[in-house]
Amino acid sequence: MGVIGKAAVCFVQGASRGIGAQYCRSLIARENFQVIASCRKPEASQELMELKKSYPDKLLILPLDVTKEDTIANAALQVDKLFGKLDLLVNAAAILHPSGRGETSLKTTSAEDMAKTFQTNTIGPLMVAKHFSKLLSKGDGLVGTQGSGESEKHSSVLVNMSAKVGSITDNGLGGWYSYRMSKAALNMATKNLSVELGRGQRRTVCISLHPGTVDTDLSRPYHKNVKNLFSTEQSVGMMLKVIDSLCMSDSGKFFLYDRSVMPY
Repeated sequence: MGVIGKAAVCFVQGASRGIGAQYCRSLIARENFQVIASCRKPEASQELMELKKSYPDKLLILPLDVTKEDTIANAALQVDKLFGKLDLLVNAAAILHPSGRGETSLKTTSAEDMAKTFQTNTIGPLMVAKHFSKLLSKGDGLVGTQGSGESEKHSSVLVNMSAKVGSITDNGLGGWYSYRMSKAALNMATKNLSVELGRGQRRTVCISLHPGTVDTDLSRPYHKNVKNLFSTEQSVGMMLKVIDSLCMSDSGKFFLYDRSVMPY
């Protein structure tokens, strides 16, 4: 999967807890992997602080508020100065709703709450892609598989953490307006990115990825009657298998944790 002697540089946006923090733990345990974690208030993340103590040379933590573009730009500049490239970018930050509960009906929606949800779940990840795309184009192809032939070669991988409920085709229950719409829009952003960042010789594989129902703060109020509830370690382990298997022909797709393709 990698070139001996070269380090894969991985950036996890939204790494303070849950799935984002687990991505950091799982990636940092790999040989020749350098991890950069970002979140709004790094000093407030006990998980990241403990990980930094264990891997002081393999983990860099940067402040980044996904709702503030200037902090995204500043983080990209720091990564550029220190590493000059990215091999993997994971956009993991998300909110269900500012209240922590999804809307149950139209009457419970508000423009203000929807705007906040879109800012974190859709606009933020796109701005991260905007400022880090140059670094992704300089990746060494150390994440994913290069497949066979020139057509499958890529420089890097970009993963937008999406959700099955963002699938328009799969929506049979309604509700959760803000979250569903923001993730559907994120999927469109992924598709657009796959086209733009798939041009030229220094190409990036761009996918949306659903983690399953995971035992995190975001999903905890909705665990009742869930048949397959994953720990963060289980979910990220399965998703990394998907990421490890990616090549250019996968770009633009919406994958589930088991590598099956979800309709948009």
